[in-house]
Amino acid sequence: MKNLKLTVAFFLWTICTTASAQQQGADEQKGKFKQENIFLGTSLNLGIANRSFNVGLNPEVGYSVTRWLDAGVSLNINYFSQNASDFSNIRFRNFNFGGGPFLRVWPLSFLHFQVQPEYNWISSSQKNVVTGQSGTYKYNAGSLLVGVGYGTRVLGSHYSYVTLMIDVMQNLNSPYRDQYNDPLPVFRAGFGMYLKPRRR
Repeated sequence: MKNLKLTVAFFLWTICTTASAQQQGADEQKGKFKQENIFLGTSLNLGIANRSFNVGLNPEVGYSVTRWLDAGVSLNINYFSQNASDFSNIRFRNFNFGGGPFLRVWPLSFLHFQVQPEYNWISSSQKNVVTGQSGTYKYNAGSLLVGVGYGTRVLGSHYSYVTLMIDVMQNLNSPYRDQYNDPLPVFRAGFGMYLKPRRR
C-alpha cells in the first residue's frame, strides 16, 4: 500500500510539473496546445542478468511540452524468468502488465533522462527444482524506473532512443528486481512519430 501511495504521489507531482513547465517553457505560441506536439510510439525493453531474462513491449503516447521536456503515459507487457541457482532452488516464470506516466528530459539534443513510475499486475509460476513442488501466485507491485539514454528527437516529425534504467524502489515483487531484491538493468529501445500538424 505504501508503494501505491508513492506511485500516486509521484504521478500527481508529474502532472503539476508538466503543467508548470508547459506554462513556463512554451515558445512563440505561449499556452497554446499544439496537435503536432503529440507523439505515439513504442519501445522494447530487455534485461539480462545472472540466470535471469526480461523482455517486454511498451506502447506510449505523450506530448512534447517544450523543446527539452516530454511527458506521457506508457503501458507495458512484460515477461521475466529466473532459473534456480546454487543459492536458491526456485525457478521463476513471471508475466506482468501495467503502466504509468513518464517524464523524459532532453538537456542535449542526443541525451535524455527518464523517470517512470509504474504499477504492475503479476502472475508468477514458481517451481522448486529439487522437490518438484510448484505453484502459481498473483500479486501487484509498484516500481520507479530512472535512467539515462541516447537518441534523436525532431519535434513534429519523429524520435528514437535507447535508455538504460533501474528500479530504485525496494519492492521485492517488482518485475524489475530479482529474487534477492537486486535491481535488474532494463534496456529500452524506442521509436515513434509525431502527429501531423493541423491544416490551417
